[in-house]
Amino acid sequence: MSKIRTAREAAGLVRDGATVAVNSSSGLLCPDHVLKALGERFEDEGAPRNLTTIHPIAAGDMFGTPGVDHIAHPGMITRIIGGSYPSGPSNAEPPKIWQRILAEEVAAYNVPSGIVFDMLREGAAQRPGVLTKVGMETFADPELEGCAMNDSARAAPIVRRVEFDGDTWLHFPALRPDVALIRATTADENGNLTFEDEGATLGAMEMALAAHNCGGIVIAQVRRVAAQGTLKPHDVKVPGILVDVIVEAPDQLQTTATPHDPAISGEVFRPLSSFSLAAFNPGKIMARRVAQELRQGWAVNIGFGISANVPRILIEEGQHGAVTWVIEQGPVGGVPLLDFKFGCASNAEAFVASPHQFSYFQAGGFDCSLLSFLEIDAEGSVNVSRLAATPHRTAGAGGFVDITARAKKIVFSGNFNAGAKMRIEDGRLVIDREGKVAKIVPKVDQVSFSGPRAIAQGQEITYVTERCVLRLLPEGLTVTEIAPGIDLQRDVLDQAATPLRVADDLKVMDAALFRDTPMGLAL
Repeated sequence: MSKIRTAREAAGLVRDGATVAVNSSSGLLCPDHVLKALGERFEDEGAPRNLTTIHPIAAGDMFGTPGVDHIAHPGMITRIIGGSYPSGPSNAEPPKIWQRILAEEVAAYNVPSGIVFDMLREGAAQRPGVLTKVGMETFADPELEGCAMNDSARAAPIVRRVEFDGDTWLHFPALRPDVALIRATTADENGNLTFEDEGATLGAMEMALAAHNCGGIVIAQVRRVAAQGTLKPHDVKVPGILVDVIVEAPDQLQTTATPHDPAISGEVFRPLSSFSLAAFNPGKIMARRVAQELRQGWAVNIGFGISANVPRILIEEGQHGAVTWVIEQGPVGGVPLLDFKFGCASNAEAFVASPHQFSYFQAGGFDCSLLSFLEIDAEGSVNVSRLAATPHRTAGAGGFVDITARAKKIVFSGNFNAGAKMRIEDGRLVIDREGKVAKIVPKVDQVSFSGPRAIAQGQEITYVTERCVLRLLPEGLTVTEIAPGIDLQRDVLDQAATPLRVADDLKVMDAALFRDTPMGLAL
């Protein structure tokens, strides 16, 4: 019997009360056609209702791929477990899923992405759940928020502290999906899946295995169908024995707002000269200063924000290839991309499945991570996951907690406060108007990263801003460098909403950072 179905026929296989896992990262690999058909079925029939959905990384975005918003009708989803969520500008209407969450119509959890993949693997193997220290002393810890995003979730905890083998751990239950929605490029008639046009595989295999082993079904959206026996076995990333239904979607996007970029999928390699370089401004100063923290031969994780420009700094400085970039979606090497294409890389050396990449991160197997911050508090803790006033501006934590849990060295970057107007003149930073919102605060709104735990574990933590560099020391959060032209008291200490220590050997940041020419970076 043929496995090929229309999207609407596939949607008809999802029962009321089902647990549905979706393999996606914003627009990357999002099975949007199937999600759309599910939403249309609900509008027509009022079914399926009361779904639990699982999203290790966000399904959809606010820029043309609705993803989970297709199924965010009142009564359709009653529980959602997400590593991250669709996010976008504060002046835009919040995604429908955020509206459901904020209205307490959906019990919502923000579970670190790597842990969600771990929970699926435990379900696939019929094991009782995940024991981990990832997330301890952060919002994922039940002693703080236990991953709950609203009161509906707080009423049904998803994580608990347990004692095992003489130590304290976090326990997350196994996830056993009834349906896995995954996406690939090509399926043969037997359901074997290849990913030749894609920028990652994410957790396609793990998600399919979890649904299949738990008695569920696997629905694969693909661009095209090939004859059985025509796919090369080494190219098959999910075997047909796990796939129940194939849905063709010839016009599926490769990633957010991108029909197809062959450099993302490794089909061609772009010349380094084709990558745009950052304009000379305070953001570039920060990216340059972050780059100075790197060393030759390192494997370096990179996140959204200022850090995303660091690979372009290395290109400009003739240092491309001096470090190997590794990102949670799975690309290793190459040049991580910006904006809509963030999460993808051009010219990658390899594509690793996200669950394997997260195992690498969770154990601290890499050398350094470059990440952003929304807030830093007096203990060095960081909030990157929640803005209470406009929650949909942030996607939640994603893989941030997995990455920072045991990282040897972390460099956070961001503006010292919000809203300041600045420029660079004659090699100095000039602040024309101060920001009105402090980002160095007594206590962060949400603990995405625990400063005290970092001190206890001996992690090396640096915070780079446009006007100063701070380090987390056992004695406290300490200013170690200031930008040329900056007054320590007026522009730094008085602008923080919590007292800061000042290093005895306070330095001025490297003057080369503030000149609009290559700075002679040596790693």
